Amino acid sequence: MHRLVRRIGAVSARRPWTAIGAWLIAAAIVIGFAGASGGAFVDDFIAPGSQSERAMDLLEKRFPEAAGGSARAVFAVPRGQRLEDHRPAIDAAVARITRVEHVAGVADPFTAGTVSPDGRIGFAEITFDRPAAGLGPKPIAEITDLLRPARTAGVTAELGGDAAFINAEPVTSAADAAGLVAALVVLLVAFGTVVAALVPITLALVTVAAGLGGIALLAGVSDVSSAAPTIGAVIGLGVGIDYALFIMSRYQENRATGQDNSTALANAMGSAGSAVLFAGGTVVVAMAALLLTGLGFLISVGLSVSLVVLFAVGTALTLLPALLSLLGDRIDRGRLVRRRRPVKQAGDTVWWRFAHRVSGRPWPYLIAASAVLVVLAVPALSMRTGFPDAGDDSPSTTHRRAYDLLAEGFGPGFNAPLLLVVDLRAPGVNAQDIPTLSQRIAGDPGIAAVGRPQASPAGDTVVLPAVPTTAPADPQTSETLGRVRGLAPANVSVSGLTAMTDDLTRQLSDTLPTFVTAILIASFLLLMVVFRSIAVPLKAAGMNLLSIGAAYGVVVAVFQWGWLKDLFGLDGTYLIASPLPTIFFAILFGLSMDYEVFLLSRIREEYEATGDTAESVARGMAGSGRVITSAALIMTVVFLSLVANASPLVRMLGLGLTTAIVLDATIVRMVLVPAAMALMGRMNWWLPRWLDHRLPHLSIEQADGVPHNPRPVSAVTTNGRT
Repeated sequence: MHRLVRRIGAVSARRPWTAIGAWLIAAAIVIGFAGASGGAFVDDFIAPGSQSERAMDLLEKRFPEAAGGSARAVFAVPRGQRLEDHRPAIDAAVARITRVEHVAGVADPFTAGTVSPDGRIGFAEITFDRPAAGLGPKPIAEITDLLRPARTAGVTAELGGDAAFINAEPVTSAADAAGLVAALVVLLVAFGTVVAALVPITLALVTVAAGLGGIALLAGVSDVSSAAPTIGAVIGLGVGIDYALFIMSRYQENRATGQDNSTALANAMGSAGSAVLFAGGTVVVAMAALLLTGLGFLISVGLSVSLVVLFAVGTALTLLPALLSLLGDRIDRGRLVRRRRPVKQAGDTVWWRFAHRVSGRPWPYLIAASAVLVVLAVPALSMRTGFPDAGDDSPSTTHRRAYDLLAEGFGPGFNAPLLLVVDLRAPGVNAQDIPTLSQRIAGDPGIAAVGRPQASPAGDTVVLPAVPTTAPADPQTSETLGRVRGLAPANVSVSGLTAMTDDLTRQLSDTLPTFVTAILIASFLLLMVVFRSIAVPLKAAGMNLLSIGAAYGVVVAVFQWGWLKDLFGLDGTYLIASPLPTIFFAILFGLSMDYEVFLLSRIREEYEATGDTAESVARGMAGSGRVITSAALIMTVVFLSLVANASPLVRMLGLGLTTAIVLDATIVRMVLVPAAMALMGRMNWWLPRWLDHRLPHLSIEQADGVPHNPRPVSAVTTNGRT
């Protein structure tokens, strides 16, 4: 692998303007086509094979009017007043909404009887000619603007309902720019010069621009979640900077040893560049595993992030050597700090000394570090998952304010409507039994009301709306849904956004073990092939699980238990978003493997040279510790920008990733790795000879200018130590 990467880097370095021009043209083409042919982002919340999916499919075929999305224009006046007194302003708003594209009808709140008992709050039901997931944000934004004249007349007017929640425009934040500035500061400290610090930022921006263009093109041919661009941009920014940082640090290190620029670059590409290629591949594999969930919106996130990571690897292996070749010695310009004397011996670094300290007493460090991670992971045992609803969003959004008004005027369950779909062609309930079915459902203690049945034009399908007594995210609503499904005959299916997200949560819980197992097996096999070891991939998997579990625990403690919620600006406590454990595991496992690969490749390289486990770990940490720490700091400040996002899912993801990266770069890499490797000794590199002969050889280690041919250790000393 290192020969291939070295050759790719050499071609780019020899023809830098060609490489730069090719990237500019490619990025322009992708962005241009994205603007012309890119699709809108939609959130597909359907769990394949679920009862809610069957119900929606039946409605789309036989009763498309009932399958269309809906929203609610909610109107309210202060206490002591009545909506009726402001009827002209409300009637004018309803008339304007009927002219919006894709609006099939608007029910006047006064004639439809959708006014609260005290006369203060009412809503106009808006139906669309297509499902909510395929509507897009444009009609929602237009309707929101049309409600402004009503506000001017003294009426509180907000837009809520499923379609408004699903298609709401994301709230922008300056946190992304702040994260980029913070990353630049870290790079200035790491490299000491302005020019060197700007190179990784430039590559990351190219990666994100091209990646977002690719995601938009992907949205043109398939459904892509609205969260995919946000997650893809943040991951692209982080890995784009980190991959460039790893290669540039090795390049600068080689130059400091007296190598000329071209040799230093070639050797950096052969060693660090190979590690970047393999590390990026592990992230792609982890994200591609989201295909196993079978859920459209998770698959779109996985494909989107994989696409961005591929762009990050591409820029690091081709655009970076071209830029470094053009810059030459000018990379040292703009020095902000006094030039440091190059470190001549590994023993001169704090990383080397600390690694030997841990190796000298591995058991205490191993037990203490593991205990910290286990304690942090304990809250994860009480994790309760559910799907975010409009009530979890910021009060600054119109759909959240509409949600609160509807709950105030009609009860909390009004925001969690259930839709019973009766297939009269199938055996079970017939048309004459519908009143009996309505009474049976209304008798459930979790149901507040059952609406009037609506029949399709052909009379073969009936829709029966029901309103629970509890809010969408309340666990009692899920219990009510289960009881209602138990009361309904076989030809009755329950759908609606609440039922759909409940089915989605259950499917995510069912597929998570398979998903985690697949990632663990794939990463084990990849690491075993590259490092010719059984112990190394097992150790990596175990330590990654510990850091991920600890991050889960922190997210549960903050969001579900409410610890430090004021620090993070939370209004209350939340269920953990059900897609979070799956998305989080895929992203973090891939990124953790990045650091594992960079550190282990350096340790393996030193082990090939010395044959001493403790010394190779110390030297490996001395050579990569500062770089990994800088990379982790960059990832941390980038991921912290997600915590400022309005989406609960994205905020939880940001806090979890930030926590995991900090733990991974400190406790795991600096304590657990040297302690565990010291205890295992030569067993770190043990691989049965029969297996070694059958595995393909895929080496990423290469000392500067001297290719290695790592061989597995097939025998160990009696005490397992070198």
